[in-house]
Amino acid sequence: MQTKDRSRHFIYTDWILIETQFDPDQLQSKETVFTIGNGYLGTRGSFEEGYPHSLPATFINGVYDDVPVVYTELVNCPDWLPLIVIVNGDRFRLDQGEILSYDRQLDLRQGLIIRALRWRSPSGNTIDISFERFASLADPHVLALRCHLTPIDFDGLIEIQASINGYPENQGFNHWEGLDQGKTDQGIWLQRRTRHSRIELGMGAKVTILGAEASLQVNTAPGYPTLSTTFLAKAQQVVTIEKLVTVFTSREIDTPVSAAQEKLAHLPDFATLQKANEQAWDEVWQQSDILIEGDSTATFAVRYNLFQLLIAGPPNDDKVSIPAKTLSGFGYRGHIFWDTEIFMLPLFIFTQPAIARNLLSYRWHTLPGARRKATHYSYKGAMFAWESADSGDEVTPRWALGNDFYGEDVRIWCRDREIHINADIPYAAWNYWQTTGDDEWMQKSGAEIILDTAIFWASRVEFNPERQQYEIQGVIGVDEYHELVHNNAFTNRMAQWHLEKAIAVYDWLVEKFPKRAKELEEKLQLTAQERSHWQDIINKILFLYNPVTELIEQFEGFFQLEDINLADYEPRDRSMQPILGVEKINKYQVIKQPDILMLLYLMRESADFPYSKKALQANWDYYAPRTDITYGSSLGPAVHAILASDLGKSTEAYEVFMQALMVDLEDNRGNTSDGIHGASAGGIWQAVIFGFGGIQITENGPVANPHLPDGWTRLKFKLHWGNKWHDFDLHRGQGGMGTRGQGDKGTGGQGDKETRGQGDKETMQITNAQSPMSNSQHPKSNIQGFIFDLDGVLTDTAELHYLAWKKLADEEGIPFNRQDNEALRGVSRRASLMLILRDRPYSEAQIQEMMERKNRYYVELIQNMTSKDLLPGAIAFLDELRQAGIKIGIGSASKNARTVIERLGIADKVDAIADGYSVEQPKPAPDLFLYAAKQLGLEPVQSVVVEDAAAGIEAALAAGMWAIGLGPVERVGSAHIVLPSLEGIKWADLRAKLSDIAR
Repeated sequence: MQTKDRSRHFIYTDWILIETQFDPDQLQSKETVFTIGNGYLGTRGSFEEGYPHSLPATFINGVYDDVPVVYTELVNCPDWLPLIVIVNGDRFRLDQGEILSYDRQLDLRQGLIIRALRWRSPSGNTIDISFERFASLADPHVLALRCHLTPIDFDGLIEIQASINGYPENQGFNHWEGLDQGKTDQGIWLQRRTRHSRIELGMGAKVTILGAEASLQVNTAPGYPTLSTTFLAKAQQVVTIEKLVTVFTSREIDTPVSAAQEKLAHLPDFATLQKANEQAWDEVWQQSDILIEGDSTATFAVRYNLFQLLIAGPPNDDKVSIPAKTLSGFGYRGHIFWDTEIFMLPLFIFTQPAIARNLLSYRWHTLPGARRKATHYSYKGAMFAWESADSGDEVTPRWALGNDFYGEDVRIWCRDREIHINADIPYAAWNYWQTTGDDEWMQKSGAEIILDTAIFWASRVEFNPERQQYEIQGVIGVDEYHELVHNNAFTNRMAQWHLEKAIAVYDWLVEKFPKRAKELEEKLQLTAQERSHWQDIINKILFLYNPVTELIEQFEGFFQLEDINLADYEPRDRSMQPILGVEKINKYQVIKQPDILMLLYLMRESADFPYSKKALQANWDYYAPRTDITYGSSLGPAVHAILASDLGKSTEAYEVFMQALMVDLEDNRGNTSDGIHGASAGGIWQAVIFGFGGIQITENGPVANPHLPDGWTRLKFKLHWGNKWHDFDLHRGQGGMGTRGQGDKGTGGQGDKETRGQGDKETMQITNAQSPMSNSQHPKSNIQGFIFDLDGVLTDTAELHYLAWKKLADEEGIPFNRQDNEALRGVSRRASLMLILRDRPYSEAQIQEMMERKNRYYVELIQNMTSKDLLPGAIAFLDELRQAGIKIGIGSASKNARTVIERLGIADKVDAIADGYSVEQPKPAPDLFLYAAKQLGLEPVQSVVVEDAAAGIEAALAAGMWAIGLGPVERVGSAHIVLPSLEGIKWADLRAKLSDIAR
C-alpha cells in the first residue's frame, strides 16, 4: 500500500520512504527525516554535493565537548559525505542547472539511502546521477557511499573530488582542533581532537573508480584531505565511484588513527559491505519488526519510528544513552532526558535487551555526577540531572536566550525543580529487571541506582507536623506549564513507589547477594534507620486524591486555578504557553502534557495504586480536555492513544496516535529540522504494543487483549520476556490471546470469512499454463499478493503512449498507425522506438533525444489523467483484494509509473511499485516482477501477475508466478487464466479457478 502526502512529496511503501520532488524549503527537516546510523553514530540526510543552508552532521554517541552558555553538547564530527562531481566544467548541485527527474529513497530494511536523478548542467549536458550510502550495522566503524554516473547526451570530462571535511560546526561553533592528516596506499586520513574534552578522532577514506580509466591524486589541504580524479566519460556508459570510510575515537581505542587506517586497508568492496549490513539488519528486524495490515500509512510509519530508535541504540557501549533528538539533529544539544527511560527504553527491553542494558548502565556510570548534583543542592544520595551528557552532571542551560535582542532571558527551572526523573530512572531499571530477569545486572548496577536515588528522596521530602504527612514542595511536574507547585501527584506517588521498590531490592540483595548488600550499605551509608525512614515516608506521603470519585488533584491548588476551554483558542499553530505567556499560564488549568494520566499509565501495567478503570475514566474525563495535546509536547499523543484505547475511545485513540506517528514524517510541529522526536517514536511502539495490541504482563508472561483500530486487519510482533520469545499474530475481531513461546507461530485468528462473488464466469478461460505450485500447495492459503501492469490493465495509458509516439513519428516523417502500435505493448521505450525506426539510420544521440521527446509528450498527456481514467472494474477489484488482506504491487516498465498512479488516485491502495527505474532488464525478463515481489515481502509462488501483453505474461511465468492475462487469447493465451477485463471479476472466483489449476 502507498500513501502520499503531497506537501512533503512523500510516498510510503511497507518498507521504503520515497521522496518524489526536491523542495529546498524543506531541506533541513528532510535532512533529519533521511538520517541513517548504526548505534555508534548517526548521519543526517544531507546531500553529498552540498546545498546552501544545509545542516550536515555526523554525531558519534558520547563525543561531547564544552561550549559557552549551553554547558556541553554532542559534537558534530568531521563530515565523511563530500563527493563533488564536475561535468565538463559545471559543478553538479541542485541549485544550478535543471533537475529533470528526482527520486530519493530510504530503505528501512537495510538502513540504505538511494538518490537517483537526471540533471542537465548549465552548459546543456544531461547526466544520470545516483548515490547510495549506509552506516554499516555489521561494523559500526565503517561507512560506505557509492555513486553511479551515466552521461546521456555527451562525451566529456568528469572530475570527482572525494573529501573528508574536518571543519564541521555546531551551528557556528567548531569543536575540533587539527592534529594531523595524510595519505596511505589505501587513501587519506584525518586526525582531530575536541577542544575541551580532548577526545581524539581518526578517520580514513579510500576511493575506487569502476568503468573508466582514472588515476587518483591526493590533495592534503589543511583539514580537508581529498582524493580526486578526472576521466573521459562516454555517453550511455556507467562509471561507478565507491567511497569507503572508517572512523574511530579515543573513547573506544587508544590509537584511533591507526585503527582507522588498519581497518581501511582490509575493507572489501561496497557490495560485500552492503551484504553484511543487510544481514545485520535482517537479524534486528527479525526481533523488532511490527507488521500491520490494513493501514498503509501506519505500516510504514511505525517501522520508520522504530528504525530511528534502532539506529540510535548503542549496541557495544554502556557509557552512552540516546539523546532526546537521537543522533539526528542539533536540538537539545544531544542531551539525555527522562525521554530515554520512560518512552524509548521499553522497545529495547522487549526486543533488544542487550541495548536496554547498555542504556541503563549509562545511568550507573553517571551516578558520580548525580551525587555531585545532590551535594550541590544540599541533599543526600544521587540526584539525576534533568539533562545529562557524558559525566551525568547537570547540563540544562540556566537561561534560555530568546530571539529578541532586547527581550528578557527566560530562566529554565527544570534543572532545579523537575525532579521526578529521580524516580523515572529507577522505574525503568525495575521494569528491565522484571522483564529480563537479569539478576547479574541488578546486583551489580541496578540496585545501586535504585538505592542511592531513594536516599535522595528521604532527604528531599519535608514532614508537615500539622498534616502529619510528608510533602514535596517547589517542583515542576510532568506538566511543565506550571513551574513552582507543591505536592505534585506524579512526583509524590513516584517517589513513594520508588521507596517501596528500594526496600524490595534491598531485601532481595540481602537474601541473594549478601556480599554486595554489605558493600552498598557501606558505600551509601545505608542504615537500618534510613530504611525505617523510607517506610515512614511510604506510609505518610501526601497524595491529593478523592477516594469516592478517584479523581486526583494534579498538585495542591490545581482545582482552584482558572479553568480553560482550549476550543476557544482554535484554530492555532503553536502551544498555549506562547499564547498566554510564561507567567499567565501558571494561573490556568491547562496542561502541557499528560501528568496525572501519565502516572496512571505508568501504574497501569502492575495495576498499582492509584490505577483502576474507574480512576482512569474519572481522570481522563477531567484532564484530557485540559491537555494541550496538539502543540504542548510531542510526548503526549502516544500516551493519550494508549489510555483512550483502554477506554474504548478507538476513534480518538487513532487520531492522537497519528499525531505522534507522523510528527517527523509530516513535520506537523514545524521543528523536525532540530532532530527526530525520540520520545514520540518510543511512545509509538508502546501505543501499538500496549495500546492497540493490549499486551499485559502476567506472571506467566505477556498476554494480548487486542483492540485494533478500524481498518487494521492484522497486527504481528514478538516480545522477549523470561529469556524466550513470544510471538503475537493478532487479527480483527479476535479475543484475548495468551503467551506464545519461542517458535510458536500460530495466528490465533478467526479465519478468513469471505463471501464468494459470482463474477463473469462465462468469459473466464482456463489455459494450460503450468502451475507454479506443487500439488501440496493451495492458492487459498498461499497467494498473498497481486502485481498489476498499468497500461491496459488498470488504465488505458496505451492510448497516451500511442498519441506520444504518433506525434514523434509525424515530426520525423515516419509512417505509424494504431496497428503498428499493437506491436509496442509491454515493450520498453527504447525497444519501441527501434520498432518504429526499423532500419532507418540514426545516431545514438538522436535516439536518446527522440526517447526524451516522446517521454516529454507522454508526461504532458498524463498530467490530465484522473481517477476517471481507471478501467472498468479496476477500483472495485483493488478494494476487494485489500479487504481480503492481499498485498498489491505495480509492475510497469514505464518510468512514469509513479506519476500515473498519483494522477489515478490509487497510491493509497498500492504496497509497492516496480517501474522502469527498478531493474535493468525489461520484460520478458522476470526481473521487474521479482523486484515487485521482493518489495512486497513475498515469494514468487505467492504472487499473481495481471498483464495485457505477451511479454508481461512471459515475464510472469519466467518468474514462477501465477499469470492472469487480459485481452485476446492469441496475445495472452499462455497465462493461467485469460479474462477480457477486470470488470465484474471477483477474487473468490479467481481463487477457486487457481485452486483447480493447482489440483
